[in-house]
Amino acid sequence: MAPNTQDLRRKAESLTRDLTAAGVAGVTISWADNNGIPRSRTVPVAALPDVAVQGIGVTSLFAVFDSADAITYAHEGLATPSGDVRLVPVLDSLVRLVGQPALAWVAGRQVDADGRPWPYDQRSVLERQVQRLADAGLSALVGYELEFGVYLDDLADPPVPAHSGPAYSPHALVAIDEFIAAVLRDFAGNGLRINQLHAEYGPAQVELSLTATDPLTAADQQLLARQTLRAAAREQGLRLSFAPLPATTAAGNGWHVHSSLWRNEVNLLTGGPEGPGPDGAAYIAGLLRDLPAVAAITAPTLGSLARLRPGYFAGAYAFWGVENREAPLRYVPGSALLGADHANVEFKTSDASANPYLAVAAILAAGAAGVADGLALEPPVQSDPGTWTAEHRAERGIGALPGTPAEQEAALTGNPRLAEVLGKDLLGAFLAVRRSDAAAAEGRTVDDVLAGLRWRY
Repeated sequence: MAPNTQDLRRKAESLTRDLTAAGVAGVTISWADNNGIPRSRTVPVAALPDVAVQGIGVTSLFAVFDSADAITYAHEGLATPSGDVRLVPVLDSLVRLVGQPALAWVAGRQVDADGRPWPYDQRSVLERQVQRLADAGLSALVGYELEFGVYLDDLADPPVPAHSGPAYSPHALVAIDEFIAAVLRDFAGNGLRINQLHAEYGPAQVELSLTATDPLTAADQQLLARQTLRAAAREQGLRLSFAPLPATTAAGNGWHVHSSLWRNEVNLLTGGPEGPGPDGAAYIAGLLRDLPAVAAITAPTLGSLARLRPGYFAGAYAFWGVENREAPLRYVPGSALLGADHANVEFKTSDASANPYLAVAAILAAGAAGVADGLALEPPVQSDPGTWTAEHRAERGIGALPGTPAEQEAALTGNPRLAEVLGKDLLGAFLAVRRSDAAAAEGRTVDDVLAGLRWRY
């Protein structure tokens, strides 16, 4: 037995003793598929040492599940029902679930039967991108904002909002006071640091933001946050929708990604109302250059495309702005009050149907490529291009982001930088899933499609 395997087993044995003493009966190992849908396996707590070393078997076909759990065999690399991979827990991410005290939660990584990297594992994509940043002398901080709808669990269609506003009002949260209390308690207990929480713009809508951390932890915590929120909602007899657009009459739910790029402990996004310095500007320019391809990963589903409506703070046009909430790339400057290191860029064209590991990897890869290429950044746009004439947008070089699955596929396959981040195999599976979703939606109304996605994420 190799020393590293011995160390892994000893660590898992120590965790098992602690969990058993705390009354934990099982460990849920979670990952996200190419639709952003969390998947999992739960093992008895006593099995954790063996599972930490050997993993647990799962079908390789999870890479080609579509948003309705249909399996597509259109991708050549996964074209038969044969095959198995191992799901291995990332022990450093393990937490005991306060809201589900009989369970612990841990992020999972998929490897092949011999323990080698599996090309379809999404977490490994982000691991590689973080290493590429390190090789270039860079690091990143990432923080998620989560918007979601809170509904009465009565299976009504459309669902009945658990609060009716007013937007951003404390009055709205009174109606779901016990749920909010459980969220605050359980997030703290699960090691998730909330910056703030409030009633959002739409009826039923709530938003919370997580404190920025390293990219892998941020992606892991995005999945853990979903688990934590659902348990808190169940305790109160409520139901949550994380869908990009729960219904055509509902507000869209963005899961925005805030990022900053660092070199030698210096935030390259540092700047004021005029924007960041040269490297920070190049980071934003890289995101802007690759925005259509990145959005095909960060907002990849039919629900995503329905959400990307001008005038809804969703980021439907390709531009950047300083504190412009209509911009898909919203630069947030530092200040005397917040400190210079507070500066970051918010990527708004992102939602819960994106795999968080792929989304963060794509954002960081595009931005870092802009820095490596020394890109210049055009002046910011401080109004809403959706209110401009088409001629005015054309004069400023501002176009709409891809609005159909075919346009998104063309943007992604036509961008070598982003295609390389995913790798040939994973890109093929990702596109096969998108095509399967599109084919299943043919002949259906938008409302019907959105209803089918409402509770999936």
